[in-house]
Amino acid sequence: MSAYLGVDLAWGLGTASRAPNETGLVAMESDGTITDAGWARGVDDVADWIAAHHGPRSLIAVDASLVVTNPTGIRESERQVGQRYGRWKVAANPTNQASAASAGAQLLDRLTELGVEYVSDTASMHDRTGPAVFECYPYTTLVGVEELGYDVERPRYKRLDLRIPAAEARARRAEAFDELVRRLRETPLDPPLLLDSHPLTQRLADPSVLHGPTHKHREDLLDGALCAWTAAFWERHGDQRVQILGGDPSLPTDPADEAGRRPVVVAPARPSQRRPRG
Repeated sequence: MSAYLGVDLAWGLGTASRAPNETGLVAMESDGTITDAGWARGVDDVADWIAAHHGPRSLIAVDASLVVTNPTGIRESERQVGQRYGRWKVAANPTNQASAASAGAQLLDRLTELGVEYVSDTASMHDRTGPAVFECYPYTTLVGVEELGYDVERPRYKRLDLRIPAAEARARRAEAFDELVRRLRETPLDPPLLLDSHPLTQRLADPSVLHGPTHKHREDLLDGALCAWTAAFWERHGDQRVQILGGDPSLPTDPADEAGRRPVVVAPARPSQRRPRG
């Protein structure tokens, strides 16, 4: 049983002729030690992994849209990602009830059946009496935590830069991935993130290859680790260093769902990324 679980939930649920995409999974203790890491395919396998690893008060961070109540358009939490973090070239993909990105909602249903509570504010997170889950977005963590040094823009370790030739774009993406891993391993972080404490996450420090599927495989695991660490960061620092996008009642918000759950994104934030007072 681990204190923090990170889930980089794949968008693709699969079809009769195509397997679901991989989901990166990481379990971490409060001292930063990674106790388990790997991949799963499909919501059922992800839910089974969480069921096998969560403890009485585990905090589970999921990179996926968990609560979606808007029929069309973009969720307010996603809109605020662009408003607060756009200067760092960070924006969220829009989701709505008409979109195909329903893996998060399906996972939340499964976790609810397991007795996992959805939390959307810091007080509820601290006051939980059982395991709890929330939504996060690794890019906001990377640019919102000043210690990591991404002061100008997000690291381009995911998608290829289409403005340059493909071979050069793959090389730059690999360099960005390796530099990100170096910073995560060498930067003093509070709470710590010990990638070297598990064989699979330790191998993220190996030089990246240019092969696209192999890179995506490694990226999914790294994002799982970032999600788990975001959970630890939220519990450690609370509202002092984290903001709840989509949860400010003085701003436009999406309606809660039938269970009273509000669509929000938990995002580490620098002072300059917060809404100005007044």
